[in-house]
Amino acid sequence: QVRLLESGGGLVQTGDSLRLSCTTSGRAFSNATVGWFRQAPGKVREFVAAVAWPPESSTAETLLKDRFTISRNNAKNTVDLQMNSLKADDTGVYYCAAATFYIPYFNRHLPSRYNYWGQGTQVTVSA
Repeated sequence: QVRLLESGGGLVQTGDSLRLSCTTSGRAFSNATVGWFRQAPGKVREFVAAVAWPPESSTAETLLKDRFTISRNNAKNTVDLQMNSLKADDTGVYYCAAATFYIPYFNRHLPSRYNYWGQGTQVTVSA
């Protein structure tokens, strides 16, 4: 069993930064692929970024890559999402997801590939 807990969400203004953190507990996730997804009201869940192990093998959704950075610390069992220059369109619930196996980079954007999900953390960016 893997448990995921997101933190770091909140209400910010356009142009601000936020750092989300996903802390895992339970089964070791040292070889897992961990991803961040987000879901805005009335929209489908969309992929943001993912990191496998080793962490050099990271994938970030192209449109967000210049503003969002994903990082991993296996010693602390955390995966962080640094979000800069936030826009109103970034508003939504951000979810951490983990797969207890390696996901090839070309499938990391698929929610169905992940078998554990956190409860989500709300990010609201005011204009």
